[in-house]
Amino acid sequence: MKTFSGHNRISTQALTSTAKAVAANTFDIPPRSIRADWTDDAGLLALSLALPVAIPALDRVNRDPGVVDGFGGSVWDRAGIAKSLILERVIQLTGSRLSRVDIRFTGIVVTGGGRVS
Repeated sequence: MKTFSGHNRISTQALTSTAKAVAANTFDIPPRSIRADWTDDAGLLALSLALPVAIPALDRVNRDPGVVDGFGGSVWDRAGIAKSLILERVIQLTGSRLSRVDIRFTGIVVTGGGRVS
């Protein structure tokens, strides 16, 4: 493949839309419910996400505690796994240099679903 001189730039809006889409897919929530912000981290990009987290209804968890596993585990575990998944996927899709992903849950969405692995 031949390369050409010049610059390629991805706008902040495109980066933000991509990050929101990846996070929405990871957490199974609508992209419009996610806020994404970028900061400089020693020359790399740090992504901060604020979003609600989907959880099963508590009466359902009382009847069947195993339903939590169908949602990907505890909220704490899901956040830890999601950070690396989102980081890798955003880097892969945009070619940007990210240092980290920070996740802050801003609320919950009670749902009957759950992710199928």
